[in-house]
Amino acid sequence: MAGARFLVHGRVQGVCFRACTREQARRLGLTGYARNRSDGSVEVLACGDAAALAELGRWLLRGPPAARVDGVAQSEADVVPPPTFTTA
Repeated sequence: MAGARFLVHGRVQGVCFRACTREQARRLGLTGYARNRSDGSVEVLACGDAAALAELGRWLLRGPPAARVDGVAQSEADVVPPPTFTTA
C-alpha cells in the first residue's frame, strides 16, 4: 500500500473541494483525509493502490467545478492509513 500527501493551492476552500475529494478518493478505494489549512490551501493524505493515487493526483489538478487550482505539491507519505476517507 502506497501513501501520498498533496498540498493543493488556489481557490480551494469554500467550494466543496474537500467533499468532492472525499467522493473521488472513496470511488478510487483510497483511505485518508482532506482538510483545510490556515494558509488557504487544502491538505490531502491518501493511502492505497499506486494507480489510484496517481488518478487522484490528476483529479486534484482540476478539482470540482467551482475551484481554481493554482498548483499541487505531492510527496510520499509513510503513514498508517485510517479506515476510510474523511474530511476535517
